[in-house]
Amino acid sequence: MTVRAAAPAGHRRGTGGAPRAGRHGRGGTGPRGPWGATIHAVTPIQLILDVDTGIDDAMALLYACASPEADLVAVTCVGGNIDAAQVATNTLAVLELAGRAEVEVALGREQPLVRPLQVTPETHGPRGLGYAELRSPARPLSDRHAVDLLIAEARRRPGAITLVTLGPLTNLAVAVLREPELPRLLDRWVLMGGAYRSPGNTAPTTEWNIHVDPDAAKVAFTAWGASAERHGHPRPTALGLDVTERAKITPEHVVALARRAGSTPDDLLALARGEDPGQATQSMASNPMVRFIADALRFYMEFHSRFDGFYGAFIHDPLAVAAALDPRLVRTEALTVDVELGGTLTTGETVTDWRRAWGRPPNLDVAVEADAAAFLDRFVERVGGLAATRRG
Repeated sequence: MTVRAAAPAGHRRGTGGAPRAGRHGRGGTGPRGPWGATIHAVTPIQLILDVDTGIDDAMALLYACASPEADLVAVTCVGGNIDAAQVATNTLAVLELAGRAEVEVALGREQPLVRPLQVTPETHGPRGLGYAELRSPARPLSDRHAVDLLIAEARRRPGAITLVTLGPLTNLAVAVLREPELPRLLDRWVLMGGAYRSPGNTAPTTEWNIHVDPDAAKVAFTAWGASAERHGHPRPTALGLDVTERAKITPEHVVALARRAGSTPDDLLALARGEDPGQATQSMASNPMVRFIADALRFYMEFHSRFDGFYGAFIHDPLAVAAALDPRLVRTEALTVDVELGGTLTTGETVTDWRRAWGRPPNLDVAVEADAAAFLDRFVERVGGLAATRRG
């Protein structure tokens, strides 16, 4: 994901409502969650992340690695924020930084279905990770193509995999065209993408992930909607800019995360704000994960400072992973969404039928509210805790 310049009947989740009992299994009760909902103990949720690893994808990978309820099965790579080969290199390096070198990483489609690839070095840096420098990964990519991996793992573990897509939907569109039963084979699909009742961030009405490959988004939305209507399995959960732009990380969050990891120099806040970007303190240098997070996010924050008028960053993708692991973080409405492919000004717009004018069944559960504060607290605690175990 990149950036540029009252619920009706039928919504799947409401404030405090009971979540669907996933096929990965749930049991027991726990503490109170967002909006007072009871948190149920869960067996590990088997995740596959489909990424175009720029800065917020990297933060999402760290969040997944830091989450005890997540069983990260594999990561698949697609061209988007940066070209797909660099995405794969970034993904391997971030997983090694997190101590998860065993997770399979597969390269997928390098070009959108129909249109030429657009990348965004102005947002994520020339290699996709801002100012951050990571060692070249020590292990190779999977021998499997990302599309082959998605289909094979869904067939091998029917009803068990939660897929979270954080970039353009090219890999998923190809996979569902090859295997029409994919929506039934997966447990859930959660996506970061779209602008449903919000301005776009790439064009006036379009969000980046959908903008890069709108044809793929249309294929995937159509396939999942038709399958859900026929077979009754869950609709995809879509987190668009309407909620992800509430997940605004600030230098103070970075400082809190660094302190959670055991880094407490007085100049840490200045570093996070970019006031002294060339200085590497002994404490920061001794924790490569903290250094990586600060350097990557500083680039992202400088971008937002130039184009959006605040020094901070929207971390869209980690919120999508968090919502996949804990659906109580968001409230959704069941809506009919289509993707504009031929508009002069609006290609890539997620056209949303809020008034039910089309008379068509809903095909997405669109997030309309998110507990961003709870998510950001969780991000700081979990990723900071992981960093505490990864000191140099």
